[in-house]
Amino acid sequence: METISNPSQDQILKAAKALKNGHLVAFPTETVYGLGADAANDKAVCKIYSVKGRPTDHPLIVHISSISQLDKWAIDIPEYAVKLAKEFWPGPMTLILKRSGSVTNFITGGQEYVGLRVPNQPIALALLRAHEILGGFGIAAPSANRFGAVSPTTASAVQEELGCSLNDNDLILDDGPCVIGIESTIIDCTNSAPSILRYGAITIKMIETLVGIKVNLNHEDSAKRVSGRLKKHYSPRAKIEFGKAPKPGQGFIALASIPNSNNSIRLASPINLVEFSHQLYSALRLADSLSLESILVTLPEGDGLALAIRDRLIRAAG
Repeated sequence: METISNPSQDQILKAAKALKNGHLVAFPTETVYGLGADAANDKAVCKIYSVKGRPTDHPLIVHISSISQLDKWAIDIPEYAVKLAKEFWPGPMTLILKRSGSVTNFITGGQEYVGLRVPNQPIALALLRAHEILGGFGIAAPSANRFGAVSPTTASAVQEELGCSLNDNDLILDDGPCVIGIESTIIDCTNSAPSILRYGAITIKMIETLVGIKVNLNHEDSAKRVSGRLKKHYSPRAKIEFGKAPKPGQGFIALASIPNSNNSIRLASPINLVEFSHQLYSALRLADSLSLESILVTLPEGDGLALAIRDRLIRAAG
């Protein structure tokens, strides 16, 4: 397994060829690092499940290069979904749509729906385009970590998580830390109104303002299986607790306006919600690298991105 830092166009083409030959490529997106396989190669997609230890009924998100690729993967696309794609792609948004006849169960976990997104990251987009030049139509890519563990936002975190499980022909493309740091918003677009199945940087207000339709918030009632819906997910080894007064020696994550106390170990001091999401997973990983037993988190209040941060932390606490 080779790590390529700041990959050139020739090195991106090398990675695209590796994908076409059935190998895995971990690559950066604006959200987290993904573990990619040629989405049309069932054998390669099976490797993702094996390397991650991911249940085979847990669907994968397919990354595509542009909205023009939508009809290769989906059918019966509602008008509001097209509006969302035109406005927020490339970007941290995954659309759940009715799958086309060419989409296999390996991608969808046996469901009649497929998750699609266009990442807003130059290396990811260059890899997708190079893959298309070679005849590919999309890259299946969940987060590049062990199933249920903290998602990686750096190439070194990918190496730490999966280095022992990747083979000599697999690659990691390193383009530094991810800008956003938490996974994409997942929007179910298979009904007359959109439903959010996973919170992210594309917020309820942004969606409703654009499409003029009230978002269905009863997402926990949905029977659809998508990434990040398990009650325990994104979890470090350290136990996560919530409150405002950490114990001595306990890890502590809170907005910078909330001071340290009791000789706690400050893991992150973000000044706003954007920094909070950017620093969150690296702070959880730092706690594990320090062998901390527990982390106290003061949850951010409010809507929008705060909802996504709270979602990740509550699931991480299990």
